[in-house]
Amino acid sequence: MGETPPAAPSARYDAGMTVRREVLGDAHVDRATANATEFTRDFQDLITEYAWGEIWTRPGLDRRSRSLITLTAMVARGHHEEFAMHVRAALRNGLTVEEIKELLLQTAIYCGVPDANTAFRIAQEVLADEGLA
Repeated sequence: MGETPPAAPSARYDAGMTVRREVLGDAHVDRATANATEFTRDFQDLITEYAWGEIWTRPGLDRRSRSLITLTAMVARGHHEEFAMHVRAALRNGLTVEEIKELLLQTAIYCGVPDANTAFRIAQEVLADEGLA
């Protein structure tokens, strides 16, 4: 029995890859896809097709709003390993430093001071790297 050949990318996958590159940047996406292994490749395909191709392409919210929601979710769930990436994405999506600060102040109230404190530290590092702080 031979292995089933990989399916050709769907239109949703292609749209997802376009949005993923626009939001996260080519360097990040190139790194993620280059580092994909046989074990992780299906996961990379899943997030490209469904997170980026199904959700981020929907017309109901603009990318700025989606970035605000995503940053809040990252803080609320303590996903610090992806928070920096999404701060960079938020800047690409037009959020200002002031808006990111206000979002983090609000998360201190609704998500907790320790999580907001960590998020402020991570965001400060990103903003410094981007020459914005």
